[in-house]
Amino acid sequence: MTTSSNSNSNTNELPSISIQPASVMNQLPEQFFAKLVQNVNRQVAAGHDVINLGQGNPDQPTPPHIVEELREAAGNPQYHKYSPFSGYSFLKEAAAQRYKEDYNVDLDPETEVAILFGGKTGLIEISQIMLEQGDICLVPDPGYPDYWSGVALSGAEMSFMPLTEENKYLPDYNAIAPEILDKAKLMFLNYPNNPTSATAPYSFYEETVQFAAKHNIVVASDFAYGAIGFDGEQPVSFLQIPGAKEVGVEFYTLSKTYNMAGWRVAFALGNKEIIRLINLMQDHVYVSLFGGIQAAAAKALTESQQCVTDLVATYESRRNAFFAELEKIGWEAQAPKGSFFAWLPTPNGMGSEEFATLLLEKAHVAVAPGVGFGTKGEGYVRIGLLTSEERLQEAVRRIGKLGLFK
Repeated sequence: MTTSSNSNSNTNELPSISIQPASVMNQLPEQFFAKLVQNVNRQVAAGHDVINLGQGNPDQPTPPHIVEELREAAGNPQYHKYSPFSGYSFLKEAAAQRYKEDYNVDLDPETEVAILFGGKTGLIEISQIMLEQGDICLVPDPGYPDYWSGVALSGAEMSFMPLTEENKYLPDYNAIAPEILDKAKLMFLNYPNNPTSATAPYSFYEETVQFAAKHNIVVASDFAYGAIGFDGEQPVSFLQIPGAKEVGVEFYTLSKTYNMAGWRVAFALGNKEIIRLINLMQDHVYVSLFGGIQAAAAKALTESQQCVTDLVATYESRRNAFFAELEKIGWEAQAPKGSFFAWLPTPNGMGSEEFATLLLEKAHVAVAPGVGFGTKGEGYVRIGLLTSEERLQEAVRRIGKLGLFK
């Protein structure tokens, strides 16, 4: 009997295919801060005590009453089933209650609140539901880099709005060219701001609502640091402005307010049609958050907010200790009015990447180069107030020994 031979009989190679990704995957921006993490890890692996001030990951634990609520909710068999696609009503009601108590903003929980898998998800989704090829999105420079990712995934283009110290890190709408405004459909704003830590006054948002209505541009207000304001001043919510819900939405996350970054709970709030579109997109991608997490998130929003007051006081105390130490070494900078970041100029015209590398290698202090947030971030570095006062002070002392400021 004759046996036919197999072409692979004499080789151990398995058949393979050529992976051809969609073209959009080649258009995604480089994750700038992945390199920063790699550089920090190399220093740590070499045995150095690195004070990492370069990232924006809250360092405090989630308040115990929220954790306990999750522990109890995890035993509820109801939450072991699929959640409602748009999330449980009790969580949307909790978000609306928090906005009413904190900002005196009235929201319909079912039509003006969408539950998100973290704020980043919503910031990506709004570009996908609002933009297509040929459209323009107005983006702050410097700004949160993941705005760029959503625009790239939508196939649209970006037009950068410079944020300068001279203009208090607010965009100048009068400087935007008419041909850009004709094609612009979406605009990102973020106050308290990452990375500059600037805050925006009520009057700025009044101007924004008028500008957006005139040019038919949807406003996406990234309010991730909305709970963190210093010197007795509460940051202004975009939704506090009459007419805001007619022109846009606001994104609010529990990540910073309650130290719940890993829990991935956030909201889009405002314009009913945009909320409907976000929920529609999510119907095709998600089946909402685990019910136990939703129950714990509702607890965070509706119980005593003393934990938030205490957290803001901690960040303010850290800010004060850090800037007092900066003054000792002659590093002049504007103290932040909100967020948990500080935006500091580099010395002697040094490039931000060059300066950040020097600090990491010589002082073993990690900071984020400003250029990673846009071209207008060149000449600055961002630090996070996300370690103890003692470590913040030690970081400044190490930098001071390099003799760059006196």
